[in-house]
Amino acid sequence: MKKMPLFSRLVMIAGLALGAGTAWAAEPSDADIEKLLQASRAESMLNAIIPQMETMQRQQFDQLMAGKEMTAEQRAEADRIMAKTNEIMRKALSWQEMRPLYVDVYKKTFTREDVRAITKFYESPAGRSLLDKTPALMQNLMGAIQQKMVPMMEELQAEIQNVTPAPVPAPPVTPSQPRRKKKR
Repeated sequence: MKKMPLFSRLVMIAGLALGAGTAWAAEPSDADIEKLLQASRAESMLNAIIPQMETMQRQQFDQLMAGKEMTAEQRAEADRIMAKTNEIMRKALSWQEMRPLYVDVYKKTFTREDVRAITKFYESPAGRSLLDKTPALMQNLMGAIQQKMVPMMEELQAEIQNVTPAPVPAPPVTPSQPRRKKKR
């Protein structure tokens, strides 16, 4: 058997490597992604976020309006606007609207192998436990972060007070001197 030239062997090895890489990084199918979305409870997670967003929006509005007097009509109009805003947000973030976005982003981000492995994890007892405990985990993390932030904020406020310059005293007031007349 005749030996292949070095260049031909390199080309063949590169072709095999590229082919293997392409097979390894195959794009997930819609069915693969749908199975992952179901296993990860993506729809229910999205639905749980919406009321939180509405609450945050209401709190921001209340902070903005704090200390401002509003008539009953103004309050009713503000409530109507908030309700309309919530309706628009709920429609924009509905699973019907968001599902295609999830599928597209997952396809761009993960390989078929990734999607299948992640799905397998979420279908496992450990994966289901993670999903079940994530809300409590997030709540506990937020509480711990807030506790950690309190001393830091106090330290920051003290630092700002040390840096803030004292008010500059106004120059002393002296009686004005009579103006000299200009020579012509």
